[in-house]
Amino acid sequence: MINFKTVIQLEPLKSEHLEQVVKLDQTCLGGLWTLSGYQREIDSPHSNALVLSLLPQQQIIGLGCFWSILEEAHITLLAIEPDYQGQGLGKLLLYNLLFQAREQKLERATLEVKISNQIALALYQKFGFKIAGIRKQYYQKTQEDALILWQSGLNSPEFLENLKTRQKELENSLKKHQWSWLNPVKTI
Repeated sequence: MINFKTVIQLEPLKSEHLEQVVKLDQTCLGGLWTLSGYQREIDSPHSNALVLSLLPQQQIIGLGCFWSILEEAHITLLAIEPDYQGQGLGKLLLYNLLFQAREQKLERATLEVKISNQIALALYQKFGFKIAGIRKQYYQKTQEDALILWQSGLNSPEFLENLKTRQKELENSLKKHQWSWLNPVKTI
């Protein structure tokens, strides 16, 4: 029997999600984007935004997005509601973003992360991201530096093997934390 407190669903960002997404943004990202900014993501053919919802109440607890720029997936944000962090849900979002980038035949992925965000940095490094540089005082509110992370070869056999490994870890982590999901983890 499914425990409905632990059923999650991953789906594309839609207009009906905007109010909740802005609240999640405020909580996790300090108000990085506005309602109109997220609406632009929905409207843009170059944006790939996903939300993670807790069912049946359809409470959004996660958000991830990347922009398709030429051959690159630029990951613009990845956020999980604090009460749900550390349970594999960020890994689920990142896995699906990179899976989509591969499906779109993008060749590489990049992102910025706060130097102090060691948990996120460890997650990105598990997926093969390497430090490519530093953006000084990148975060306006805190003046904190950002690490520029880079992952090339999204269509290489090595990256494919890494994704397969991450997929197994992801499924185990979700089961360990008793998450059930409506849409299965995409497999390679």
